Amino acid sequence: MKNSTRILYVLIFVVGNMFAQQEKGIIGTTNWLNSWTEFKPNHVDYGEPTQILSGNITKNTKLYKKDIYLLLGSVFVTDSTTLTIEPGTVIIGDFKTNGSLTISKGSTIIADGLETDPIIFTSNRSVKKSGDWGGLFILGDAPINKFGNSSSVNFGLKPTSYGHISYGGNNVKSNSGILRYVRIEFAGKRTKEFGYYNALTLAGVGSKTTIENVMVSYCEGNSFNVIGGEVNLSKMVSFRSSSNDYEFNYGAQCNIYNSLAIRSPYVSGADGSRCMFIASYDKKDEVDLTKKGTYVNAENLTLVNISDDLASDIGVGLVKEALYIAQDASLRMNKTVISGFYPAVILDSNISVNSKNLERIKFSEMYFNNCKGNIFTEHNSNNADLENWYGNRAFFNVYSKGADSETFIDSKNVKRPDFRLRINKIIASNDYDPED
Repeated sequence: MKNSTRILYVLIFVVGNMFAQQEKGIIGTTNWLNSWTEFKPNHVDYGEPTQILSGNITKNTKLYKKDIYLLLGSVFVTDSTTLTIEPGTVIIGDFKTNGSLTISKGSTIIADGLETDPIIFTSNRSVKKSGDWGGLFILGDAPINKFGNSSSVNFGLKPTSYGHISYGGNNVKSNSGILRYVRIEFAGKRTKEFGYYNALTLAGVGSKTTIENVMVSYCEGNSFNVIGGEVNLSKMVSFRSSSNDYEFNYGAQCNIYNSLAIRSPYVSGADGSRCMFIASYDKKDEVDLTKKGTYVNAENLTLVNISDDLASDIGVGLVKEALYIAQDASLRMNKTVISGFYPAVILDSNISVNSKNLERIKFSEMYFNNCKGNIFTEHNSNNADLENWYGNRAFFNVYSKGADSETFIDSKNVKRPDFRLRINKIIASNDYDPED
């Protein structure tokens, strides 16, 4: 009887551990990347434009799947106007004029695609490359932490009114519309004075805005750039961005759930590139420190660096950290997979390792895989305090050294990869080695 009881306890432990593992990283009973994503967009011929979008859109407008639209220069949706985009519609950013689309504060975008018929923003070049065109800006009137509670995007945009590029306000629950089942490809063009565009900029966007199932691929700037506001992101995908996959700044309050970043050590911008960059400001004197600093609540993310030879790529300096957390920013990260980085996380050198700061930066039920080092303070090779803290069994963080083929269901599939954890092949441990 005692042996039977022991066996029962062992089975309960093993099954419980399998379910616990299954909860980490991106989740779903099926691979939710199927149907609407595209991992080889440079092989897709979207056809030639049949309609041109330019200047200001000042009355309610609908774009139809039967047409292909060209963004010529800086295009603005203004005057409390709604731009509706039919599922399956293709919108092409012009290379020569740096095409971009801005949804100005008070206006709305309804880009509600379907899993079987996503909306596409892409390049008009025959041979498409990162940074071919500008990107998509959505500007709202939710709070930011800058003095005056307002600011503007620039990037060399050419608005007819300053109001068309301004964002920020007091409406936490403002609604800028819907982005669902949308792909943004080859965005992030570089400007001489203002640096790189981002594929999707959400500035002062409020919590009533719906942003789900958005894929950014081959962006020269950041894939997702969240400036202030209060936003909820679900099923985001960033693929082979040259800059940061997800950047949060200026008091952004963001919940991000069940999302993916796929990096390559062979694709990286000169300004640095990480899966996540979390800050409350660029310059401390431009923000009101009595307002909320940036806070990111991240759950069930998979952040993975795909390398042909990880040890070699680390040795020649091609691999960086997955996360960088700046001073006065807060992060709660739970049930997330971080795989193939050096190290997994870096805290800004101005963050003192004390109970107050450790309460603001939490990692629990994590799966750190194949990372050379886990959590470090910048420019400090002695991370024993941090490893001891986050390695405490109370946080249920797991450390492993598995190959991608053993860790993920099908990471090698170039058309329909599956980055959910491969439960039956994972051999995980709660032990960690600070020297790794």
